[in-house]
Amino acid sequence: MTQDVMFSRRRLLYGGAAVAGLATAPALAKGPMLGTPAPYFYRFKLGSAEATIVSDGPLPLGDPHKNYLGLTPEETDKQLTDNFLPTNDTVLEQNILILNTGDRMVLFDTGLGGLKLFGPTTGKLMTTLKQAGIDPKDIDAVVMSHAHIDHCGGCMADDGTRNFPNAQYYITQADYDFWTDEKKVGPDLKVFWETAMKNLAPNRDRIVFIKDGQEFLPGITAMSAPGHTVGHTIFMISSGGKQLCYIGDLTHHPVLLMQKPLTEFAYDTDPKQSAQSRVKALTMLSEKRIPILAYHFAWPGVGHVAKQGEGFRYYPEPMNMVL
Repeated sequence: MTQDVMFSRRRLLYGGAAVAGLATAPALAKGPMLGTPAPYFYRFKLGSAEATIVSDGPLPLGDPHKNYLGLTPEETDKQLTDNFLPTNDTVLEQNILILNTGDRMVLFDTGLGGLKLFGPTTGKLMTTLKQAGIDPKDIDAVVMSHAHIDHCGGCMADDGTRNFPNAQYYITQADYDFWTDEKKVGPDLKVFWETAMKNLAPNRDRIVFIKDGQEFLPGITAMSAPGHTVGHTIFMISSGGKQLCYIGDLTHHPVLLMQKPLTEFAYDTDPKQSAQSRVKALTMLSEKRIPILAYHFAWPGVGHVAKQGEGFRYYPEPMNMVL
């Protein structure tokens, strides 16, 4: 046996022993679980404007069979199961848009604020604004689709100060007058009246009432879509030849109020009027292929709607991580 062959055998034996040792050795690259989520904002260009979506946090609404009315339990379960969604709870998002036009900073809806009616996961707006690098003092306008607790609840801090001290506020007079009137709201929704009084009443001198079809800020036009509330409004946003429709609560769910859009929602003031508003607006948006931002769809809530059968289908838009 030559010396070269003996040397090669020794190297082979040594290498095998080393591999065996590695197989039993503990992993050296193991790191701790971090336990921290990603920053809760998404930024993209809309024409010549810069749009940022932040969140007030997930809102667990509860049993879908109690909230989406007009479907049998079997229909509800099939729609959810077919779309890989749980049948025991519908968790809504709260997608809050901040539009920076270069001249002004406009924030759409404000979340629940300090109210924990739906648990501990809400009330994140001030934190997510900070994550997005946006100073609340720089917000010039707060636009509200309606005066429900999860849309006006973040105007004021719990200590009575304004979260957006330099902002004007925009909402319909119909919604302001309704939700700040205890008799109209009624005892079953007393927390809605209390939230409106806490957040809207102190800002009455800063509120500008908006009307259907009015371009109340440059590039932002109000479109009446009543039923969810008496003055519920969606907004067409135009910038540099691009459009985005912020649909507020036109539909709360991307499946249950879309496949059969005449399905009624338990929190609607006038469920039948709301359903007709939904069909009318979604038909227009699908025909014109205008992208939407839905307040309660899975974050960040940007996509398109298209006609499908007797209803509509929502197509989420891929996130673009390059500005």
